Amino acid sequence: ISRPTTIGKIKFHEFLGNSWGILFSHPRDFTPVCTTELARAAKLHDEFKKRDVKMIALSIDSVEDHRKWSEDIMSFNQDKTCCPVPFPIIADDKRELSVLLGMLDPDERDKDGMPLTARCVFVVGPDKRLKLSILYPATTGRNFDEILRVIDSLQLTATKKVATPVDWQPGQEVMVIPSLSDEEANKLFPAGFTLKEVPSGKKYIRYTKP
Repeated sequence: ISRPTTIGKIKFHEFLGNSWGILFSHPRDFTPVCTTELARAAKLHDEFKKRDVKMIALSIDSVEDHRKWSEDIMSFNQDKTCCPVPFPIIADDKRELSVLLGMLDPDERDKDGMPLTARCVFVVGPDKRLKLSILYPATTGRNFDEILRVIDSLQLTATKKVATPVDWQPGQEVMVIPSLSDEEANKLFPAGFTLKEVPSGKKYIRYTKP
C-alpha cells in the first residue's frame, strides 16, 4: 500500500530496496519534543547513510503540515531554513497506519481526547523483517546515539556468530554465542576467545574480538 509523504507517495518495501530501514513515529506536528528529535535525526542523516539505513518518519498530520513543520525542524539546527528534512515524513492524519502498527499511546491524548501516537522506533533488515522495536511514551524523547549503537550491533550480529554485551560500543569485545562449541569458536575466531570464570563453573561467558 502506498502512503502519502513529503516526497510523494511511497510503498515502504520499494522505498527500502535492499537497504536497512528505520521508521520512527511522532505524536503530532509542531510539538516541542518531536521537533528536537527530527532535528537530531536530520543532523545524523549521514551516519545512518554510512550504515546503509534509509530513514523515514511518521506523524499524525497532513503532508502540508509536515512541509511547514520541516522549516521549523531545519531551523532548529541551523538558525535559518536552509534545506528540506533529508528523509520523508509519512502523513497519517487518519491514524490508519498508527493503528495498524500498534503505535497509539494508551495514556496520552490530544486536546480533542484522541490518543497520541507513541514514539515508536522500528528497524527493518534488508530481508524486510523487523529486527528491533522500541516504544517510548509520547512524553519521552528518544536517544538517537543509542539507536545508532543498536543498529551497529544488529548489523554486526547479522553477519557474525556473536552477541554484544551490556553497554557495548563498536570496536569493543563481543561475546561468543552459546550455541557455538569451544572447538567451533576457535575455528571461527582466529584470535581465540577468553573465558570469564563464574561461581557456577559454567563456561558460557566467552569474549572475542569482533
